[in-house]
Amino acid sequence: MKLKWEGAQAALLGVALAAATGCGTLSEYTTFPPSADDRVERAMRDSLTFYASFDRGLNADFAKGDPILYSAPSSGERNAGVALPGLPGEGHVEALLGQGRFGGSLQWTKKAKPVVFFRGPENMGYRPEDWSASVSLWMRIDPDEDLEPGYCDPFQFVGEAWGGGAFFIEFTKANPRHFRFVQMAITEIWNPTGAKYEAIPLGQRPLVQVEDLPFRSEQWTHVVFTFEHANTGQKDGVGRLYLNGEYQGAIAGFNSKVGWTPDKAAINLGLNYIGGLDEIAVFDRALSAEEAKLLYEADEPFGEWAD
Repeated sequence: MKLKWEGAQAALLGVALAAATGCGTLSEYTTFPPSADDRVERAMRDSLTFYASFDRGLNADFAKGDPILYSAPSSGERNAGVALPGLPGEGHVEALLGQGRFGGSLQWTKKAKPVVFFRGPENMGYRPEDWSASVSLWMRIDPDEDLEPGYCDPFQFVGEAWGGGAFFIEFTKANPRHFRFVQMAITEIWNPTGAKYEAIPLGQRPLVQVEDLPFRSEQWTHVVFTFEHANTGQKDGVGRLYLNGEYQGAIAGFNSKVGWTPDKAAINLGLNYIGGLDEIAVFDRALSAEEAKLLYEADEPFGEWAD
């Protein structure tokens, strides 16, 4: 009978048994506790709500909600329920085999009106009270060279109307481009005077801005953003941004309440974007800095080591 006893006592007992019997090995008599990395990976698997590798097609590999990738002629028509499975017929988004971070990926080739999205709210782990989540994804782009003029949002959590709040990453509208994670509540909450967005001092906007950018057209850049305590109605919202495993800054002290009809919520991809997007994972809690770094340093798709 093999003994199952974790810790140092089990290791000592295993050595004694192996020595006394003259046969067997330490591993036959003991089970060691999981490593720190094993525990972190298990915690990430348990909190996963959505994962799309684009290695086996357009649809999500794992989804707590609808796994199908949709497109619609515009955001308004998406809200109205006018959407079809698959990419837009205009051809400005392509599924590329073997050109992603690990396998396949999506590539936007020009700025266009149609929207590409996955449905929420289950895929984003949405909760009407005290909502926390994280997003991990890879991007390949040189924003100053590749983007057309105007704002660009490669990834968004959105409801049916912009004034109801959104959580998104964006490139600013002109060169030299800056990169931001924005944790935007209902407009009346964070901008009660209706001031123009860029007229509001940076420190009074719910965002993290990065000016020295690592993005390149010939390499993949890893992005993680996290947020905590959305929909509490209090000024306790916290958001963090990581690029290539490195902490970039935080949003704190804002009321992060959104005004969504949950079944209208969506994960929007590639708004005004021109570049590659791959390995999208969503978690139902805020990942730690250790977890963000582990995702960046992984040498295989998340789906492989998360199985």
